[in-house]
Amino acid sequence: MKIVLDDLSGPEIAGFLDEHVQEMRSITPLESKHALDLDGLRKPEITFWSVMDGDSLVGCGAIKRLDAGHAEVKSMRTAPARKRSGTASLLLEHIITEARRMGFTRLSLETGASEFFLPARKLYEKFGFDYCEPFADYRPDPYSVFMTRTL
Repeated sequence: MKIVLDDLSGPEIAGFLDEHVQEMRSITPLESKHALDLDGLRKPEITFWSVMDGDSLVGCGAIKRLDAGHAEVKSMRTAPARKRSGTASLLLEHIITEARRMGFTRLSLETGASEFFLPARKLYEKFGFDYCEPFADYRPDPYSVFMTRTL
């Protein structure tokens, strides 16, 4: 597997992200859905990576610059057929390394509070993320969990 910077111009990543947004909409009420669509990810403050296994797209993730020292993990997704294969761990390790390289001192994230998101919460805990209060523009939400870690 290799992790590559992605300019979000290809049809494969567009479809992959659309599946992600649709899945999040099916699980979480619209007012509590924070997954970004393709246009939402095409912002200068966002750096986006795709995980490739040969020619197959198997995962993606991004960071969004909140301020000079703080970034947010966004759009972490693993292809359904590749869940629990190590793809997400490989990508999260890469994101943490890149965030440090970019000079960030804190990484935060929002994820779901339901049982569906338990594997994601366990992954973030494994990588040193602790539960925290809402950050940036987030507000308390029974469907959301907020996590953060220093770098």
